[in-house]
Amino acid sequence: MKSPRRFVPVTTSVDADESVALLPAGVKDMSLDEALALAVRMHREDRLEGAITLYKRILLAAPEHPDALCLLGMAEHQSGRSEHGLKLIRRAVAKVPNFVGFQVNLGNVMAELHRLDDAATAYARAIELAPDSADIHNNLGSLKLVQGRADQARASFERAIALDARHARAWKNLAALLDAAGDLEGAIGGYLKALEVSGYTSSAAKLLGLALYKSGQVAKATEVFRQWMEREPDNPVPAHLHAAISGRSAPDRAPDNYVEAEFDEFAGSFERVLNERLHYRAPQLCADLLGQALGKPEGRLNILDAGCGTGLCGPLVAAWARHLVGADLSAGMLTKARNKGVYHELVKAELTAYLGATSQRWDAIVCADTLCYFGDLTEYMRAAASSLRPGGTMVYTVEALDDDLQDRASFLSSGRYAHSKTHLDNAAVQAGLITLHAQREVLRNEGSAPVNGWLIAVQRPA
Repeated sequence: MKSPRRFVPVTTSVDADESVALLPAGVKDMSLDEALALAVRMHREDRLEGAITLYKRILLAAPEHPDALCLLGMAEHQSGRSEHGLKLIRRAVAKVPNFVGFQVNLGNVMAELHRLDDAATAYARAIELAPDSADIHNNLGSLKLVQGRADQARASFERAIALDARHARAWKNLAALLDAAGDLEGAIGGYLKALEVSGYTSSAAKLLGLALYKSGQVAKATEVFRQWMEREPDNPVPAHLHAAISGRSAPDRAPDNYVEAEFDEFAGSFERVLNERLHYRAPQLCADLLGQALGKPEGRLNILDAGCGTGLCGPLVAAWARHLVGADLSAGMLTKARNKGVYHELVKAELTAYLGATSQRWDAIVCADTLCYFGDLTEYMRAAASSLRPGGTMVYTVEALDDDLQDRASFLSSGRYAHSKTHLDNAAVQAGLITLHAQREVLRNEGSAPVNGWLIAVQRPA
């Protein structure tokens, strides 16, 4: 969930004339307010360690400075020291319990830590203090949506819009809620309003184009993506979406720079969105099927997590691995995967190229919800087969097409591809792989609808 803004105006009172004797060289003569302003600027510029140092120096001079306490707490949270950060933020709240900004920041951090009830409590208190704040109502709506309370979320977004008819985020959030509920007409109207009041945002343009495509208005969707391409000619996302839905030059798979850009942006919220909102099952399904194929885990195998993302599969298959490698195009995702502490090696690479070039030979490959960014799977299957040891197994998921009789992949309004069972069978045969298992499964939910897919296990003959 995105917060409306990370910093709030400083309105608490401190002794602005007090000099700070313990600041870094060159700023020793600053007042507390001047030092705090410098620290905030460093914080906004993502110079976190410098900002943290300065906040700490301020607190040495004024240990109960509430703004420094709160902002240091937020910086500590952003640096991965969330529990310590929360203690500092709570100290600030205790010092000035009626300052709405501290309540908002506490709610934002709680939401990012998935402590949703605590976040709701903080936002409710903030609304008591500032009932006419559209930003806070928008935040509360986003939280209610994560909690699965769509009616309450809608009420919060509508309240935000009633308070500020030009609140672009609330319009976009309301539109996304309607989109997920299947009200495409309402969603399109909301996305158009978000674009009208914000001037232009790429995220609203993307959602508008996809909603138009889902509603059958392909020409209008194509025009939205064409205009987006003109505004951002170096952005791979509109280029991919335009090519895929225009029907003139749909690519065989999503371009590398598209996948990298999408998942670098998504890395921070990836697991929360998948687990809390989409009820994501693909990693567990793949791990369970791989376990059936491999037998008792003895830590003896070379295993590749192909398209590892943030590392959701890694902990589930690590018990079988002597050497566990994760490969992904997104540096942001690999950073999150590294934090899992289960991979022996992480590689930034496009999968087909990596499988074709690596000298490693795998006893098993797990590929959960990655091949939905490939259209034709023939080349990938050949590369995977060549890198498997004789007798090696690959388990993967793809989204399923209802029409399984034709050998095809189809571009979806999500920007991904779905595959027919016939295409999966033919790609495996052409790669010399034997299909051991094929079963339709619900991979996740989108809105209120299940996303059906195929769970497949193939093997290179011994």
